Amino acid sequence: MEKQSSTKHPPPPQLLSAQDWELLTDDFSSGAAARRARWLTLPVLDLALAALHRRDLPFSLKPLILIMLEESSSLLFPSLSTLPPLLDSLRAFLLSPDPPPSLKDQFMTSATVILIVTLPSPLDPSAAAPLESLIGILLAVVHRPNHGPDRQSRAVAAECLRELELAFPLLLSAAAGHLWSLAQSERTHASQSYTLLLASTLLHIIHSPLLTSPHPLLSTSLPLLPFNVPQCVFSSVDDDREPTEGNLREIRRVLAFSLDRTPALTPCAAAEMVSALLGIVGALELRVPAVTALLKVRFSGLVYSYDPVLVHVVLTLYARFSDAFTGEDESAIARRLVLLSKDAQMPLVFRLLAVHWLLGSSLLVDERVSLSELALCFYPLVFDPLALKAKKLDALACIASREEVLNAGGEWKGHEGQGARPLVVKLFEDGLVCVSAFKWLPPWSSETSVAFRAFHEFLIGVAPSAISDSTIFGFLKGMLVKLALEHPRMVPVIAAFVDRLLACDVHHQVGEWLLQTMDEQLLPNLKLGYQLVSYFPIFERIAESDSIPPRRLLELLTRHMAYLTEKHGPDTGLRSWSQGSKVLGICRMMLMHHHSSRVFLGLSRLLGFTCQFFPDLEVRDNARILLRMLVCIPGKKLRNILSFGEQLPGVSPSTHSSSFFQVPSPRHSQDLKKVSGVTSYIHLERMIPLLVKQSWSLALPSLGSATNESSYSEGIRDIVVPASAESNKEYEVGVEKISLPSEPLRVMDSKVAEIVGILRKHFASIPDYRHMPGIKIMIPCTLSFEAEPFGRAWGIDLSALGSDGVEGLPALYATTLTFSSTSKYGSIPPCRIPFLLGQPSKAGLDIIPIGSGSEEDSNFRASVIIELEPREPMPGLIDVAIKANVENGQIISGSLQCISVGLEDMFLKARPPPDITEDGIPVYYLDLFHALWDACGSSSNTGRETFPLSGGKGAAAISGTRSVKLLEDTSDSLINAVEKHLAPFVVSVIGDPLVNAVKTNGILRDVVFIEEGSSEFTIDDANALVPYSDEQPLQLQYIQDEHDSTIPPDTTNKKSMGMFLVLIFLPPRFHLLLQMEIGNVSTLVRIRTDHWPCLAYVDEFLESLFST
Repeated sequence: MEKQSSTKHPPPPQLLSAQDWELLTDDFSSGAAARRARWLTLPVLDLALAALHRRDLPFSLKPLILIMLEESSSLLFPSLSTLPPLLDSLRAFLLSPDPPPSLKDQFMTSATVILIVTLPSPLDPSAAAPLESLIGILLAVVHRPNHGPDRQSRAVAAECLRELELAFPLLLSAAAGHLWSLAQSERTHASQSYTLLLASTLLHIIHSPLLTSPHPLLSTSLPLLPFNVPQCVFSSVDDDREPTEGNLREIRRVLAFSLDRTPALTPCAAAEMVSALLGIVGALELRVPAVTALLKVRFSGLVYSYDPVLVHVVLTLYARFSDAFTGEDESAIARRLVLLSKDAQMPLVFRLLAVHWLLGSSLLVDERVSLSELALCFYPLVFDPLALKAKKLDALACIASREEVLNAGGEWKGHEGQGARPLVVKLFEDGLVCVSAFKWLPPWSSETSVAFRAFHEFLIGVAPSAISDSTIFGFLKGMLVKLALEHPRMVPVIAAFVDRLLACDVHHQVGEWLLQTMDEQLLPNLKLGYQLVSYFPIFERIAESDSIPPRRLLELLTRHMAYLTEKHGPDTGLRSWSQGSKVLGICRMMLMHHHSSRVFLGLSRLLGFTCQFFPDLEVRDNARILLRMLVCIPGKKLRNILSFGEQLPGVSPSTHSSSFFQVPSPRHSQDLKKVSGVTSYIHLERMIPLLVKQSWSLALPSLGSATNESSYSEGIRDIVVPASAESNKEYEVGVEKISLPSEPLRVMDSKVAEIVGILRKHFASIPDYRHMPGIKIMIPCTLSFEAEPFGRAWGIDLSALGSDGVEGLPALYATTLTFSSTSKYGSIPPCRIPFLLGQPSKAGLDIIPIGSGSEEDSNFRASVIIELEPREPMPGLIDVAIKANVENGQIISGSLQCISVGLEDMFLKARPPPDITEDGIPVYYLDLFHALWDACGSSSNTGRETFPLSGGKGAAAISGTRSVKLLEDTSDSLINAVEKHLAPFVVSVIGDPLVNAVKTNGILRDVVFIEEGSSEFTIDDANALVPYSDEQPLQLQYIQDEHDSTIPPDTTNKKSMGMFLVLIFLPPRFHLLLQMEIGNVSTLVRIRTDHWPCLAYVDEFLESLFST
């Protein structure tokens, strides 16, 4: 547990004792900001540097102070001005004879780390002074070669210089000559650090323009101290010149020196040296081609060492310069790796690495050495650890899959008398010898897990499309059947193995094939007896599979129930009850997963025999209940009843539990406050807000019978089949049949015939949603959640997040949104979001550039598309439920805000027939508008016509309704509103003034422009609801005066600007037609539709449309 911080105030600076320093270092190492804040009122840095020189403090406390300075460097060294006191203290500390050498080494290391973290990268010239001071101190320490007492300190100083060189490349390039001299002179174990420092410096020089400089790279003309940062550290200049011959000669000398020193290096140092040499040689490979051969000669022998790091050095060298190795060298590497994996004296990790390296090197295995040739070397030994056995079996599975593809199973000639067998079968059988004990060990043993893991690896190594014809699959099926017959205790493990295949989408069919094999080969060979209960796990999987005929299983279970009845006695009562109850459980699974007609005959015989003759009363009662349900309840309803959850009394549930392939169960949240408050921090919003904030909905009662799902507004009728054809067809119960009354033969003129033809063509492209997928509408939304309230609700600490703390934000995983509605929108598919990051709170008023907000918000918002298939075009609400996983494994579930669906969401363009060309679509839409306008009129001659829908099973009739709406607004405002919201649905513009205004804006396209006087669409204003006059605004009169009953023709036929003709399709098959007569100060909208309930929403939509 975390220590409780003291409540007393910190003592004065001069009184910090050893106990105070222990408390201070503990508070700083805890990471709690509140505990550190207690000490920030004191000059902690000055006190710490002074404490390092105090003699009254124990030496065991000073390393803790140095570690505290190192870990809290960002807090204690906020600027470059705080670094000089640290370096002055380091210089004095190294000169003091009192501190032990280990403490001096720790001080140098901590100071190096603090400077690397504090200084900017890339290095700025203004920050060079502290770096020059530290390098000067470290060079003064290393500039004493072969000095015995401080050899460890010199090695540490050299390592610190190497870290500085790696952090700031070319920092020590000017001192390369001195470093080479020091490395040549050093003879103690510190020479390893000197050599690595020289190699790291040379690596950066090779990849810089210094290589082309005329000055010698290893010159010692400049003094080592005082040290100055070279200018090449601050700026890089590209130089395409060739390197000078003198510089190449010096580099070859350094390489030769480094290669001579490699035998004295430790394994880890050798790996570092080879990494640096690979970079150097790779840059000079074309100019010094013989160096790669030298590297191979120097390091290839390390493959015979017994250190995994040195073997890895050889493999790294081979991967980089494979051309330098001959075929014999590559074969030797492969043989050495195989021997390492078989050497029992080697550590287990090393043996596992050898197999990994051999299988992972595609260049070595595939191109140089055949993996099949090494198959005999991968056979696991009896006394190998299980981890190594599993890895070697994986290697054999890899070989078998390749042989299956290349040689179609191959053929291996055995010894005399053994005959021939496929190579993949030989690999499989011989490889499993090492874990053959699983047959008589308990099912939960480790050997059993390894064996069935090998089964799975051998099986899935083959491509899913070729498994059915593969040799290994055919052999594995027979082996599993034989294993189940000979060792019944293995049946639960075999069932878990099948479950693993069934749970995989790719190999689900393979699991079905295995169950079919069990049904065909295992069930006929089973013997009746009390031991048959061991095979019930397999029986349960067969009963759940709807692709396997249940006949064999039902016959076997019937014979088993007869056996239990025959062998029943005083000592078998409990056994009879238990096994009889389990048989009824399997029967219940068949009822849930098979059609009743498929299992009726066999299952009724089994249940009937049980009801009459089984000795246990409870089992007989349960069988009688199942038999009554099978006979009296239809299959679909029976499955719904059985899936409600409560098991029949005495029937054991099928849990399919096993110790193999287990997956941890999710933890549901038990806090009701968290579940009910999800709407406060999880938000689902529409991307396009509705124009009309709908607060009411028109509910129409169904005018049909109680069993009729169709309503008046749907209006789709089944096409009546003649009596002669009807006698040859069988209809299911509950199918709606509406017969139209007989009517006399009607004669129609050419105009009506043309209208009917257009409408038939149009309705033929509308799908009948009762028999095929209907027309869908999309509602785009965004899902987001606020990180701060979410963290408070679920106990996630967000205080550690900085200004760039995106990685620490909470997230939701595997989010599922489910939708439901009382409106007639059909089945709404769910939406799944795999990952969603929490939205951080924005404190204060930050100035955000225009356009950057959307990019930032897109990282914290997920796009959600709600697909609706309306049965009638009516607004409504969609209820939203969420279910998601939190990082700690808990599950969030609850309801979100409802999503409103408005009438404008239903607006779609009519589908043109496939025979209409793209250029003819505008004219087709205009003709369709004329036809629908005439069909929706009160005096239409098409009112009794029915129009077949797509699918050929349903027809629709048109029952039109008219209305009118007066909008008082200027013409410019009305034109802008139409172009903004109704542009896709405008089919024609009539009138010169209006056409000119619309063409000037250039928004309406693919519409028919009709000049005044040439319009074929005329309205008889004498019979219109509202005559038009340009001398006074349009207005509706409640009572018409007798004197105003007639209006002069010259007044009523005048048009101020023109008309918009708007055609809107309302799914699933309705239409909304708008004729907008644009005036200077008002507009008259004439409305016709074949779905009269939508008129209740059109007025509000038009008012909202032209008020925006």
